[in-house]
Amino acid sequence: MEKVAPVLVANAPLRWTPSLAAIAVAGQPLLAADGGANHLARIGLKPRYTIGDLDSITPQTRAWIGGERLVHRPDQNHTDLEKALIFVFDELKLARLTVLAALGGRHDHAIGNLGLLARLALGQRLLFRGDDFVCLAVTGRDELESSPGETWSFWSFDPRVRVTLDGVRWPVRNADLSAAARPSISNIATGKTLSVQAVHGAVVITRFF
Repeated sequence: MEKVAPVLVANAPLRWTPSLAAIAVAGQPLLAADGGANHLARIGLKPRYTIGDLDSITPQTRAWIGGERLVHRPDQNHTDLEKALIFVFDELKLARLTVLAALGGRHDHAIGNLGLLARLALGQRLLFRGDDFVCLAVTGRDELESSPGETWSFWSFDPRVRVTLDGVRWPVRNADLSAAARPSISNIATGKTLSVQAVHGAVVITRFF
């Protein structure tokens, strides 16, 4: 879960820390979703492509990036992050992606982005990363690297999803972990791996460092 390239920077509020800047520097390719290019400009990194309706990029950033690196997607039926993910997986044919600045800021934007993560449910191929967490969505069964004592949370958007968890202090068996029911919040890893299984949909997982 720690492989970081390629990297996309979205447009939620972002405070560059040494660890997040290192992830961006290592991104191959390094991409931005609309105003995420402004975040990259603050640390002098130029994205290979910036995707979206391009209404959030400052004139200074737009000029610095150059028009040949802008991928204009004016469609208002999809968010800029969704447009960027479509570009990454359908057009660039990349196998995996780490996204910075997907969460934080307005809660409606964060919920929408988590819903997008759950709809795609790409497991470890698509990670939302912050300075102290990584978030992914799993459908089916997966084995995840962990460290004893780490905090993990598990929940779903859909009450029809049934989740089984092993390798945590409070195991779960075929349970409804939907946000409106009883999500597994602040569970604790007990070993170096944990097992998750989700049927009838996806479970959203957050690992805190």
